[in-house]
Amino acid sequence: MKIKAAVVEKKGAPFVIKNDIELAEMGPDDVQVHMVASGICHSDEALRKGDAVIDYPIVLGHEGSGIVEKVGSNVQNFEPGDHVVLSFYACRNCENCLDGRPTQCLHYADNNLSGHRPDGTAHFTENGDKVADMFDQSSFTSTTVVREANCVKVPKDLDLRTLGPLGCGYVTGSGTVLNTLKPKPGETIAVFGTGAVGLAAMMAGKISGCTTVIAVDIVDSRLELAKELGATHVINSKNENAVEAIRELTGGFGVNYTVDTTGITSVMEDSIEALAQGGVSACIAVTPNHIDLDTWNSLCVNDKAVIGVNMGDSIPQIDVPRLIRFYRQGMFDFDKTIKFYKFEDINEANADSGKGVTIKPVLIIDEDYKPGD
Repeated sequence: MKIKAAVVEKKGAPFVIKNDIELAEMGPDDVQVHMVASGICHSDEALRKGDAVIDYPIVLGHEGSGIVEKVGSNVQNFEPGDHVVLSFYACRNCENCLDGRPTQCLHYADNNLSGHRPDGTAHFTENGDKVADMFDQSSFTSTTVVREANCVKVPKDLDLRTLGPLGCGYVTGSGTVLNTLKPKPGETIAVFGTGAVGLAAMMAGKISGCTTVIAVDIVDSRLELAKELGATHVINSKNENAVEAIRELTGGFGVNYTVDTTGITSVMEDSIEALAQGGVSACIAVTPNHIDLDTWNSLCVNDKAVIGVNMGDSIPQIDVPRLIRFYRQGMFDFDKTIKFYKFEDINEANADSGKGVTIKPVLIIDEDYKPGD
């Protein structure tokens, strides 16, 4: 079937809305989803620019939300009419998946970043030529076909337009704290960068019981929102030395945990320097940049750890409903970070995200959708 999709035709090119993209036929494990909305993530921009090896042309997008239209004969947990959030694909059969670690699926890169479906076939074509996909999902589309494992069922009474980013940005930031760092009540955390991922990590720190939750950024409006969402302290690192300020707030010791979402070399290094003895820093940005580590004085003598975390070490079918429960209780107000854009304004939305004008742009693909329908 022909669908509408935003296509990046070559490395660094803008998005082009096309109406002639051919969607692959459904298989027995597939779910066909009518797309309502999709968040734009910095990972989409990284692939558009070519920061990672990927094929072009490509349909990006991996924070989709929509309504199930059809299901394959093997699909057990979904039916037409279900509201779903889409996330990454994991095979569910490898050793790591069976051990409850789908973000470490041994076939993760092949299934999500290869540009084709897990069985090697093209997800999309144009005039018979392959158009690459992302996350076996590609949510910058009017309709897509995904595997059952990509889908998370969500309540129909919530605004489906806001929920898509739960499948990546919000679950990445919150999962890094809740699933990986696992701070104890009374411990301390600093988050560098208050975009969607950083604010999610910060809110998760508050939910975990951290009594000192520090947000670090260079944009005052974002820091004000961070305070509204639970930061106990904010630091504008353009105006003051973030490491010194964090030490002053913690009696000279530093924090137990840091999360860097910026991917900027100097900021990542500050996130490690700001740790207390035995602290852990999670560097989770998609970035081509590198850091310089003093392994003797920093890692060994001070017993610090630096870790990477993919997708918040999440199991989306568990973590997304958990975030929704937090949201209903007023503990995870992710919707305050969102601004809606028309699908046709995707390049403007992406630019606003890159400039920091908008924290989480969400494309409205179905403008006829009304919450509660």
